[in-house]
Amino acid sequence: MKFALPWLLARRFRRSKHKNRFVNFISASSTAGIALGCAALIVLLSVMNGFQKALEEQLLSLVPHVQYEAVRDGLRDWRQVVATAEEHPRVIAAAPRVLINGMIQQGRGFKGVTAQAIDPELEPRVSGLTDYISSEDWQRFISQPQGILLGYGLAESLDLKVGDRVNLLVPQIDSDRQSLRAPRRLSLELAGTYRLGGELDYQQAYLHLEEGRKAMGLSSEANSVRLRLDDVYQAPVVASQIAAQLSEYAYINDWTRTEGHLYRDIQLVRSVMYLVLVLVLAVASFNIVSTLVMVVQEKRSQIAILKTMGANDQMIMRTFVLQGTLNGLIGILIGAVSGVLLAWQLPTILKMLESWFAFSLLADDIYFVSSIPIDVQWLDVLLVVGVALLTSMLATLYPAWKATKVNPARALVGD
Repeated sequence: MKFALPWLLARRFRRSKHKNRFVNFISASSTAGIALGCAALIVLLSVMNGFQKALEEQLLSLVPHVQYEAVRDGLRDWRQVVATAEEHPRVIAAAPRVLINGMIQQGRGFKGVTAQAIDPELEPRVSGLTDYISSEDWQRFISQPQGILLGYGLAESLDLKVGDRVNLLVPQIDSDRQSLRAPRRLSLELAGTYRLGGELDYQQAYLHLEEGRKAMGLSSEANSVRLRLDDVYQAPVVASQIAAQLSEYAYINDWTRTEGHLYRDIQLVRSVMYLVLVLVLAVASFNIVSTLVMVVQEKRSQIAILKTMGANDQMIMRTFVLQGTLNGLIGILIGAVSGVLLAWQLPTILKMLESWFAFSLLADDIYFVSSIPIDVQWLDVLLVVGVALLTSMLATLYPAWKATKVNPARALVGD
């Protein structure tokens, strides 16, 4: 009984037609504003979650979590570095590689490339390269000691096909490090292409460890060791802890130095979204205040009659709080459902728009993804719904309090 009668009155007041059409308009706009705000924020937060997930699962599957690179020439004993690293509880695996900054030449075409010479048997343990390449291309690469793997975009820009010969040009520096010599040239056969769907498709290449050693003129087998961690956000700490145990000098790199700006940008935008969440819903809730203030003014005689029949201030206040909350709740439900559905369909919708109007929202040779990623997290949906419901309820307090101040005698005499 404590809420049954206020709930009944709130529903009846809401369904009743107002004398002033402007009240109806403000009431509808308050519901629509909250629905639009909830839907927009759910979509935006889902996009930010999608970018973070793409960073963690796609980009960081090819970018080293932690890497130790020789200061000069190669590592004296990369096996000792691997063994030391794999003793750390956070390290899943470690593998050697040779890093090469050079150019790919095909006819008169040249493209700058960061080539990585890898051990095909160890590479799947430390990277997700095999997830973005066909099994046929991977097996062909394994069987060809002089094979090379290129990103799909890089191969397409040079008009290369599997089986074509390409040259890898590696710059050479004199022993005094004061002048350049003619670049070392390696003739390699394109064994296959990988496709991540981002800028790495235009920047990276993979070849065998032995070929990389020849290209760099190393006496040892590798000039760097790559680590894969179980928690990418622990990379700086793990890198320092392992480095303290190594017996040789090496440059310490982790993904937060090379790609950390992307993560920081995502977190900054997410923080702004949470601020916008509160502001947008607060502005939308102001319409509830306007609606209830006008409803209270219009229903003065009904409020007066209720008071003369024994309704106390608490019941009057609950009635208008429930009426305003009901307006907000309907908008919240509409916004939450439409926001989740729109978020799920957003990549498809954007692809259709890109196809119809011949434009690219995210150029894959510039950004680390080529399409808008989406990751709907129910915790964010609940957060949006919770904040919207809270602001809707708070917006009803002042008009509901004003309703309790209606004087029955004056209201009835005035009417």
